[in-house]
Amino acid sequence: MSGTDSGAWESFGERLAEMARDLLAQESVQETLDRIGVHAVNLVDGCEDAGILTIDRGEVATLSATSDLVRDSDRLQGEVGQGPCYDATRHHGRVYRIRDTEHESRWPLYVPEARKLGIGSMIGFLLYTADDNLGALNLYSPHPGAFTDRSEQIGWLLASHAAVAFSSARTHAQLNTALETRHEIGEAIGILMGRYKLTEDQAFAVMRTASQEHNIKLRDIARTVTETGDTPRPDPQLDEHPPTR
Repeated sequence: MSGTDSGAWESFGERLAEMARDLLAQESVQETLDRIGVHAVNLVDGCEDAGILTIDRGEVATLSATSDLVRDSDRLQGEVGQGPCYDATRHHGRVYRIRDTEHESRWPLYVPEARKLGIGSMIGFLLYTADDNLGALNLYSPHPGAFTDRSEQIGWLLASHAAVAFSSARTHAQLNTALETRHEIGEAIGILMGRYKLTEDQAFAVMRTASQEHNIKLRDIARTVTETGDTPRPDPQLDEHPPTR
């Protein structure tokens, strides 16, 4: 490796570290995803647009996009059921690259339409950790041949860091949601106990019954109780047969 190459990679390493710190500092999953796209445009040679695509039950969803072109490309891949980003997610391939949409024979349903969107070249990276397949990070350029082998190396390193940050943000959000739900249910139980002179188990049973009878999630029943004071009435037989959880 020449001194110039060594210096370039050292500079990239510093910028990648800054990116990692920035992603971990975001306060929500969506903010984390949006910042991944911004960093991709800034760090990967040739990249002018970026986005994150996922597939859930066969349906393509755009989790984040730096432009409408990205959303249009995701929609197109979902409609035709093929494309580099689509395959990265479906088949767990590490990297799929279109060097030039004028001369790409793979994905025959997608590529001609992608060219009409103004896409000259693109590259898709699988976002994954040991426990999760999180989707695909997709990079776009209007110019053919915009992505080099170095672009691919940098993109893969960026995608690896991005996957860890995405997974961490999602886990943190899920934990916060679980804690909030537990708090709301506990508060709702307290309201029912005070209003109807119930035990904790009886109050929980009232909420569980209301949830089952109306096909409403328990946390939504609890939120209604705490926010509106609208409480489900207990079964008169509760006093005779106290339920257990």
